[in-house]
Amino acid sequence: MIDVNQRIVRRRRLCVALCGCAAVAGCMVGPDYRTPPAPPTDTYTATPLPEQTASSPGAAGLPQRFMPGQDIPAAWWALFHCEPLDALIRQALVNSPNIAAAQAALQQASENFSAQAGGTLLPSVDAQLGATREKLNGVAFGQPGVVDEFNLYNASVNVSYKLDVFGGTRRELEALHAQVDYQRFQLQAAYLAMSANIVTAAVKEASLRAQIEATERIATEEDEQLGVLGKQFDLGGVGRTAVLAQQTLLAQTRATLPPLQQQLDQARHQLAVLAGKLPSDAALPEFKLEMFSLPETLPVSLPSALVQQRPDILAADAVLHQASAQVGVATAAMYPQITLSASYGAEALTPAQVFKAGSTIWSLGAGLLQPVFHGGQLSAQKRAAEAAYEQADAQYRETVLLAFQNVADSLRALDHDATGLRAQTDAWRAASDSLELTRGQYRVGGVSYLSLLDAQRQYQQTVVSLAQAQASRYADTAALFQALGGGWWNAAAPATAATTH
Repeated sequence: MIDVNQRIVRRRRLCVALCGCAAVAGCMVGPDYRTPPAPPTDTYTATPLPEQTASSPGAAGLPQRFMPGQDIPAAWWALFHCEPLDALIRQALVNSPNIAAAQAALQQASENFSAQAGGTLLPSVDAQLGATREKLNGVAFGQPGVVDEFNLYNASVNVSYKLDVFGGTRRELEALHAQVDYQRFQLQAAYLAMSANIVTAAVKEASLRAQIEATERIATEEDEQLGVLGKQFDLGGVGRTAVLAQQTLLAQTRATLPPLQQQLDQARHQLAVLAGKLPSDAALPEFKLEMFSLPETLPVSLPSALVQQRPDILAADAVLHQASAQVGVATAAMYPQITLSASYGAEALTPAQVFKAGSTIWSLGAGLLQPVFHGGQLSAQKRAAEAAYEQADAQYRETVLLAFQNVADSLRALDHDATGLRAQTDAWRAASDSLELTRGQYRVGGVSYLSLLDAQRQYQQTVVSLAQAQASRYADTAALFQALGGGWWNAAAPATAATTH
């Protein structure tokens, strides 16, 4: 990508130089684009966020502090301190077909811009060689009896230049350059989506592994309990209903494992594809929750900076810029168009005489085209371009609103996740203590087997829910970084840079 970016920079400088030269030809009709201002707000949520989230025991229960105005690192996923995750993302950056497609789209837009810039702002020069065999009839000259056949050879250089008096050509280049910006930000959006999807899929895999391990451990304990009940039944200590109830509980526990295994396989397959590998041949690390460290400091970009950082907002801004330039193109089409042309060469009856004295030919010309009547076509095209601009403006505002919603949702989710994990930890601890106490009471005949069965079910639910709550804190932390734009502007050699309008 560095070579592609260098070419883009060189072409941009060329475009600036050419536009500077072309500016002497005249003004540019149509609106001069300005990026819409950021929304007038200094907060994302209706009510203030706490300085830090709630805490609970365990690595996933650490409190997180919100740091407004702090910048986001480019490799934000490194804040989870998981080297296998870092390695997988590095692999995906190289092998991802989505990234390759976005890079190719960027290069295509860049080449289209370069082709148009070189072919419209500068005069076109063509060399021409020709040889024809002709037969003339004297009737055209008032001499019916004269018929002549001869060869004609010519060599010439032709120059033509369309004066960009009203800026239509420069507006077309402006629109093409906005398309380049759009593809550049689409590339950054692809980087951001890929890295965020990998982090989310890795966390999901870790959560599923924790749920599977907890379920298998519970199934083992329930199987041991079933063995005890079987012996008690043989001795006449319990009824058949207690054994059947325990068998049902064990079967229900084991029945939850295949769906969890299926989800785990799907998460692994998703990680393989995100990394650009086939699910059958991808050597992937096995992610577990203990492999991740929860970032304790959460940088939160200012609302005024969000519109300059989110790739989707910048891409929508580029679309709006392109629509603005197209209004200028449609407006310029209603004004006169001036074309200059010149030709210099030689023409003779034999090839040897083409470059001899006396065979020189030349011409100079100028043309002016003034649209007079097109059945309302040009006016309709201008109104259509203005409507397209209004549509792009509405879509830009919608993109900004959704971006602020994403950030607000993520911030609130992190606060609620921490509170929910603390409550879930308390529920797990209470269910664990209740199960131990009920088991002890059951051994001495203090409670019925139904009480023990109910305590086992409650414990099973809290164990699985605890693993899910722990994973939510990691996943929603990644969602916040994604919602804020991912920090691509801090890369050492960023694939794009925000365009100043």
